[in-house]
Amino acid sequence: MAETVGELADTAAPLLAMAGLNSSVLKQALGLNNGSFKPSNEQELKNFMSSDEELIAETRGGNRASFQELVEKYQRRMYSVAYGILGNREDALDAVQEAFIKAYRSLPEFKGQSTFYTWLYRITVNAAIDLARKAQRHEEVEFREEIEVVEEKGDYPVAAQSENPSERLMRKELGELIEKAIALLPVEQRTAVVLREIEGLSYREIAGIMKCSEGTVMSRLHYGRKKLQELLEPHLER
Repeated sequence: MAETVGELADTAAPLLAMAGLNSSVLKQALGLNNGSFKPSNEQELKNFMSSDEELIAETRGGNRASFQELVEKYQRRMYSVAYGILGNREDALDAVQEAFIKAYRSLPEFKGQSTFYTWLYRITVNAAIDLARKAQRHEEVEFREEIEVVEEKGDYPVAAQSENPSERLMRKELGELIEKAIALLPVEQRTAVVLREIEGLSYREIAGIMKCSEGTVMSRLHYGRKKLQELLEPHLER
């Protein structure tokens, strides 16, 4: 996907259009790279899933090394979603660790009604949500004060064909701005925004993970985007 203003994916939300960012640019600004595996054909997908089934069976048989392979296979993607929700690297690592521990302990109860990846993803999101609820002490005034300090350094470029060190610094500052704005959202809105805009999940997938209706997902996205627009719009180039 091209990283230029205006080249928005069909699923791009009002938030991204408002900010002049597509999904790739947003991930780059936030320093996120999910490192996910995307099978290119049906056979590749079957092989991918069957390898999980084999590793799960071996783990249930007492082979911990097999579970370690599952950890190595999925830890980057789980970290990506946890970091998106929490906005803090240490907290994201804690959430991922908690998720893998819970998955290991709960593996005997895994019935295979969904893929292992989907099951683990749901556990990770819930672990991140739990941590976010405990840590949500942010005040909007703090955000606005910090933004004033950052903005003294210059305007934010929302697109660039190539970046010099100064542009990379400003993109980093833009990422910090977005992180702070996302962190101010209520946990449910924040999670919906991250799963939709950064992870690219469908309304149905998000509803399944968050255990709510698709209508509730759309409502959370609507209010989350509206709040983000209020916070970000004054600080981004038009």
